[in-house]
Amino acid sequence: MLRERFSLAGKTALVTGASRGIGRAIALGFAEHGADLVLSSRKREALESVAKEVEALGRQAHVATVNMSDEASISALVRGLEGAGLVIDVLVNNAATNPVMAGVLDLGIAAWRKVFETNVTGVFLLSQAIARGMASRGAGSIVNIASNGGLHATPALAAYGASKAALIHLTKTMAMELGPRGIRVNAIAPGLIETHMARALLDHQAGYEAYLKRNPLRRHGQPDEIAGAALLLASDAGSYANGEVLVVDGGATL
Repeated sequence: MLRERFSLAGKTALVTGASRGIGRAIALGFAEHGADLVLSSRKREALESVAKEVEALGRQAHVATVNMSDEASISALVRGLEGAGLVIDVLVNNAATNPVMAGVLDLGIAAWRKVFETNVTGVFLLSQAIARGMASRGAGSIVNIASNGGLHATPALAAYGASKAALIHLTKTMAMELGPRGIRVNAIAPGLIETHMARALLDHQAGYEAYLKRNPLRRHGQPDEIAGAALLLASDAGSYANGEVLVVDGGATL
């Protein structure tokens, strides 16, 4: 039955940036469909709260703090997983940052580097480590949370948009190389979603009104609307999807 193909029973998923927003919604959605979770972000306290929600759904939850801009922190996360005997079947690279909104003439190199270290390099390092284990077992799914900003230009978001464009390209290359090893790699490109990171855009009246005018649905999205797309790509329901970029933005980029 098709319904059964959406099941993640017997699988363990690692979700980065799982303490709130899209990451939390994906983690809870996966738990509802049978997955055990490894939840990671920089702040343990917030993760513990999500872990309790996962456990209330009858699934196991493991908490692991990580700084995705720090190679040593990522290595420590991977060692911790190995030490605990946790086998990752699904990896969702959701953690991202956008510390500044600035035009290209004003954007500082420190902010540029921070964005790329977290949004691209960190994803590469974690995916590389997790994919080695997946390859040894001949199966796995990686879902990268990109952005529709990686598909079209947005003023004052040069670093963020460029990082997400790089992530989309990385997704396609990984899909090409890892597909023969039984690993599917796909990306989701959300539009404007109600999250902490998007607060500045949501609160910018003129910009928000302009967004609504070009969005056929005339609204922004909610985190659980990305969770459904992630479930499709992570589960056997999306077993023939590889190297795809699923845009979930209400049609704003049509």
